[in-house]
Amino acid sequence: MKLKFHLLILTFLISALGIAQQDITVSGTVIDSEDKIPLEYATISFFSIKENKVITGGITNEKGIFEISVPSGTYNVSVEYLSYKTKNYNNKTLTKDINLGTVSLELNLEALDAVEVIAEKTTVEIKLDKKIYNVGRDLTVRGGTVSDVLDNVPSVSVDVEGTVALRGNENVTILINGKPSGLVGLNSTDALRQLPAESIERVEVITSPSARYDAEGTAGILNIILRRSKLQGLNGAVTLNAGDPTQAGVSGNVNYRTGDFNFFNTSGYRYRESPGNATTQTEYFNGDDPSTFFDEFREFDRKSQGFNTNLGVEWYINETTSVTTSFVYRDSDENNDATNIIRELDSNRNLINESIRLDPEDETDVTRQYAINYDKQFNGDSQHRLTIDFQFEDNAEEEKSIIAQDGDAAERVRTVEHQDEVLLQLDYTRPIGEKSNFEFGYRGNFEETDTDYTLEFNEDGTFVLDENVSNNLVFRQYVNALYTQFGSKIKDKFSYLLGLRMEQSRVTINQITSNDFQRKNYTGLFPTVNLGYEITEKQSLTLGYNRRIRRPRSRFINPFPSRSSATNIFQGNPDIDPSYSNTFDLGYLNRFGKMTLNSSIYYQRATDVFTFVSLDTGETTIVGGTEVPIIQRTPINLATNDRYGFEFTLTYRPSNKWNVNANLNLFKSITEGIYEGTDFGAENFSWFARINNKYTLPGKIDWQTRIFYRGPSEDAQNKNKGIFSTDLAFSKDLFKEQASIAVNVSDLFNSRKRQSTATTDTFVNESEFQWRQRSFNVTFTYRFNQQKRQQRNNNGDSGGGDDFDFEG
Repeated sequence: MKLKFHLLILTFLISALGIAQQDITVSGTVIDSEDKIPLEYATISFFSIKENKVITGGITNEKGIFEISVPSGTYNVSVEYLSYKTKNYNNKTLTKDINLGTVSLELNLEALDAVEVIAEKTTVEIKLDKKIYNVGRDLTVRGGTVSDVLDNVPSVSVDVEGTVALRGNENVTILINGKPSGLVGLNSTDALRQLPAESIERVEVITSPSARYDAEGTAGILNIILRRSKLQGLNGAVTLNAGDPTQAGVSGNVNYRTGDFNFFNTSGYRYRESPGNATTQTEYFNGDDPSTFFDEFREFDRKSQGFNTNLGVEWYINETTSVTTSFVYRDSDENNDATNIIRELDSNRNLINESIRLDPEDETDVTRQYAINYDKQFNGDSQHRLTIDFQFEDNAEEEKSIIAQDGDAAERVRTVEHQDEVLLQLDYTRPIGEKSNFEFGYRGNFEETDTDYTLEFNEDGTFVLDENVSNNLVFRQYVNALYTQFGSKIKDKFSYLLGLRMEQSRVTINQITSNDFQRKNYTGLFPTVNLGYEITEKQSLTLGYNRRIRRPRSRFINPFPSRSSATNIFQGNPDIDPSYSNTFDLGYLNRFGKMTLNSSIYYQRATDVFTFVSLDTGETTIVGGTEVPIIQRTPINLATNDRYGFEFTLTYRPSNKWNVNANLNLFKSITEGIYEGTDFGAENFSWFARINNKYTLPGKIDWQTRIFYRGPSEDAQNKNKGIFSTDLAFSKDLFKEQASIAVNVSDLFNSRKRQSTATTDTFVNESEFQWRQRSFNVTFTYRFNQQKRQQRNNNGDSGGGDDFDFEG
């Protein structure tokens, strides 16, 4: 009898244990509380009560519905969606299938440092102090590069040579995860054309940086955030692409989170051929004699390949402390075969001489970067925080070519550049009460660049060193900075963030060839003011002020000339000084109906601005048996530059299938200054506009069209015509949204060309340049253990943004 009783108890315990371990299904629907629309990719997480760790979870589908299998037990359940208030179900005992019903989430303006467009799947998120471009959602850059990505970002433009400008100003600071990065390297233009677009999660456009940011860059900051996930388990994506002109690539990002460690990697390989062309027609004025003409035609046959990887591990020491280490490696090489045909014409434009110049250039770049980050949150408060960063970067670049003139080897050119850079950074933030925040920090940036340039010319079959041009320059720049800032809210309507940054710069210029040594030291104070006022829940005003600096780089100050052709040279100016600017920005945001308008008026005044001028050197060279004047291009400091501008971004979503985003930027620049008796003052009004239109066709095929136009511009010597371009793309999801295939055409009408005219007292020059012809691209993306356009559970690590909300 006792045995039967024990067996009965044992059977009951086994049954109870079996019930406790069986899986049950939790279901429900998540919607927006105001518009009652379903929230796709909302996250439902189940936390163990004892360890407060995620046991399992899932996301909603396009109808906001979720069905998640969960081991029976007692949990704290959270329902989250980016920019919405989290809904919690604490101590929820789950022993059988349950439907939570309709879960309504409210927009959380207080928890964000910005306002997001509700239920948008557009490529652009509009925020009060910045614009965020989500790369993974744009079809026109699938299979493209980071340079293509930036050319789609509101307020940003990229010219045909790859130069990045913000609101028409080219002095932009580009950061990776909030810091300088080896992924950008020595030549940011070439590097941005090598990095695959798929490795980028988003781009932050910061036009009114706070005191936390480096003061370098008078236009502002572009912060590129790499893809990285913190979800448990293994997840990632792989992308393949191919196109015409010949291009191919593979890239991927993978995360593996297990226990207290998160391993992450983003890598890519790319091969690309970029045929281009240029035409230059120059008329030389010969006083009382008839003018002579030179026409130059260039064909570029570029072939480039590159590999880059970002590998790291994040160790969560405890719930409030983490250490992240990472290693960046970039290896690329480029072969650029340029053919120059120079034709000398008489006053009636009859051909006198023709010369052919071949310039096959080989370039290799290798970058290594090591970084470690320490992140400590005090008392579990993400606003009370200490972060410490150390970063070491090593860059090496070599360019070499043997230039042939009319079939004979004429010149041998070689440039070897090596750069070491060390970054130390500390940031501490502490809340004061419920509505205020205090922050201070230090940043040290120590850079050394060694540039060795040699030019040899052919003399009777032997290459002889040209000592007038060949040179070795060592450039060192050490910048130490301290900053502090304080922010607060008043009556939940008005907010402010006041900051002050001090930067002390030490620059040494060691021109080894000429035994010339120069040292420059300067210290600057850089105040920042950011104000915000919430008129209503849907309308806000912001006012920003900041002072910034533009420091001359080593190429700008090297007094030895380098030649792009036989008749054109670039020569640095060792006496050039840094330029300072003061910028005011007044912003207005209004959300009405299905539209969101984000606009701003800005004004910037800069002193000692850099201007590149073309000068007649008085020297000549022999081309086709004829003496031709040599033109020198050099940077100088002019007195002042005033820039006025207005921009707005309008987002309109008439339906779930249709989304339109438009951006317009108008600006006027007034430069005043006299150099060596010549007035280089000029006024220039220009603008650019961009429209992105995305529509879902039957069969769930996404169709996106991008139209871009940059208006004409003018300065003291140059007039540039407007540039028009159109991109077209189609995309279709496959395998239950685990994969996607996209087809896009870049520069549909083959019209992306720079056309300009330069006028001086001695010559007039007309040129046309096309960096790359129209291209076609096909991209295939496969995702594992992640959903398309997955929303994160937190705001991510922007690596340098302000965590405290000052905007209401």
